Amino acid sequence: MEKTTRRSVLALAAAAPAALAGAAGAQTAPPRPGNGRAALVTGSSRGIGAATAKRLAQDGFAVTVNYLTNRDLAAQVVRDIEAAGGRAIFRQGDVADPEAVKALFDANEEAFGGVDVVISNAAIMNTAPFAQFTDEAFDRMIATNIKGSFNVLREAARRTRDGGRIVTLASTSIKAMRATHGGYAATKAAQQIYAGCLSKELSGRRISVNALAPGPTNTDLLDVPPPLRAQAAQMTPYGRIGEPEDIANAIAALCSGDGEWINGQVVFANGGFL
Repeated sequence: MEKTTRRSVLALAAAAPAALAGAAGAQTAPPRPGNGRAALVTGSSRGIGAATAKRLAQDGFAVTVNYLTNRDLAAQVVRDIEAAGGRAIFRQGDVADPEAVKALFDANEEAFGGVDVVISNAAIMNTAPFAQFTDEAFDRMIATNIKGSFNVLREAARRTRDGGRIVTLASTSIKAMRATHGGYAATKAAQQIYAGCLSKELSGRRISVNALAPGPTNTDLLDVPPPLRAQAAQMTPYGRIGEPEDIANAIAALCSGDGEWINGQVVFANGGFL
């Protein structure tokens, strides 16, 4: 009996380093924050939306990709996510249409069982001096940026599971107040109000709601001549304008467990532009 016991002790001692190494390895690879959870990103066929969809998928979220007209681009975003081992679907929908927004959330629920993160990103940007701004251009921005984001946030308030995250995209334009940006900046200032009010309405559910305000970012929305791009780059300490991935990383931080205490705020992600 004594010999058997001694052998058992020696065997355990020999196995201990391997067991400890395995435990240490497990500690260095914590579960991804989105595992078992789902995210819906509007306007995510390209630019900041596409980068955000891919980043959230990288963090383990199943993602619903939304597009208005760019079906092929949305399908490519989904293929990229799936190629990296993630799960995603894409659905067409105009956020300015409340019924289309409901259908988008329905599709997400059918595919993934519910939603934990909602990113209201779909927007258009029209700029012109007040004296030259057309009613058509202004009304299109109001329909998408103000009414559309309201439709998305309203549905998010009804459907986001407790402990979730809601982020709506504002803009550094609300702080810069540049000439020709009056109409656009006004639609983005609305996101600050939406986030502050909705965060209080969801009190007790541990759902944080924030507005994230990018600065100049290398997307199709930044339709300016190269000299102006260069000027914007020199206005940041990094000497460059933002990339969609920069904004996606900031959004992912807000959507992580560590982002819970940031709530009802406008977060400026502009590389120090202002």
